[in-house]
Amino acid sequence: MGSERQERMRALGVRLRGLRVEAGLTGAVLAERAGVGQPTVSKVENGRMVPSPDVLGRLCDGLGLDAPTVREVRDLLIAVETAAPDTPDTPRPDGAPAGTLLDDAVRTARLVRSFQCVVLPAMLQSAEYARHVFQSAPGATPEAVGRAVATRVERQSVLYEPGRESVFVLTEGVLRTWPGTPSLMLAQLDRLLAVESLSTVRLGVLPWTRPVPALPRHGFTLLDRTAVAVETLRDERVLDDPAEVAAYEDTFTCFEEAAVFGAEARELVLGVMKDFRNLDESTTR
Repeated sequence: MGSERQERMRALGVRLRGLRVEAGLTGAVLAERAGVGQPTVSKVENGRMVPSPDVLGRLCDGLGLDAPTVREVRDLLIAVETAAPDTPDTPRPDGAPAGTLLDDAVRTARLVRSFQCVVLPAMLQSAEYARHVFQSAPGATPEAVGRAVATRVERQSVLYEPGRESVFVLTEGVLRTWPGTPSLMLAQLDRLLAVESLSTVRLGVLPWTRPVPALPRHGFTLLDRTAVAVETLRDERVLDDPAEVAAYEDTFTCFEEAAVFGAEARELVLGVMKDFRNLDESTTR
């Protein structure tokens, strides 16, 4: 038996799978109708992912559910969200490190706005940087880390999809907080410059020479305008309370207005890369 939360996740997944089968749809067809990735449908149905209210609404629309059935599945989601939280020793449903469910949530959003003050946003991480992130999660195994890294890299393809918008705001401290080696960070920062050039992406950096508009307690990712994802050491939480989402949106706006974008941001990243090159040379002498 799993935790109360896991049992309710499975109940929600079983009900959605039954409704899909009744509708005569494959997982791939439902994913296309709902505008989500097929892995999202699979993970929800197998009780390995808690869908955000927005994703659940898309699945309901894709299934063509009537109002009473929509209320039923929404009640099942509420039951998941109100279940007793897992204890630190509770294994994740698929054995994956924290962060993988966040990747799925980002995959289904059309507008992603992420502010980070310690770690690079998931969608911008290189494979080696992501490996260090997942390895730092309590209880992570090499096999699970490998799967998580592959999933994260695959999810990043959404950055190139027309019709999506991604806005990332980082403190300069994020660029200078490095795992592994200086050469790892040089490759990572080179990737930032490549992503920044995309028409679907805006990258802002808050220089250390400017005061922060607020003292952030943690990073966060806004999903469309209806939810916010917060990643912890052990899990991810998607919050959809309107007042809470509005508070995070206000905070994001403050940092967005204080950050530099475009040529100024690129120049700042290039300056950090110069420092890493000097550090790399000093460590290899």
